[in-house]
Amino acid sequence: MLLAYDSLTGNVRRLARELATAVGTEAVDVRTQTPERAYLLLTYTFGSGQVPGSTRTFLDQHGHLLRGVVSSGSYHWGQNFAQAANVIAQTHGVPVVAKVNKGGTAADRVRILTWLREQNRYGTLD
Repeated sequence: MLLAYDSLTGNVRRLARELATAVGTEAVDVRTQTPERAYLLLTYTFGSGQVPGSTRTFLDQHGHLLRGVVSSGSYHWGQNFAQAANVIAQTHGVPVVAKVNKGGTAADRVRILTWLREQNRYGTLD
């Protein structure tokens, strides 16, 4: 499964690239690349819980290939922490794989990698 990411500060980009290396796949930037197969989206939450405009534009064009979502945020936003994941999941009917604080923790990486490997195990990666 491809990893598609949208990153403002670099936290999501680093997380996506690290995960891609761990599972032997590509990480592509939603602002410059087009997916050709199913993907897990990693994005950030903008403002007080909004989906970034660049992520919305990407999903408008490629949402049919979306299989799950990971969103980054900051705990200081309280109930709006990583809300982009909830909005995207509800709009596109996919699972929230993880919500991570900034660049995520080792436990977050394990959770995401486990989900990716589970998709591979059941042949739902493409």
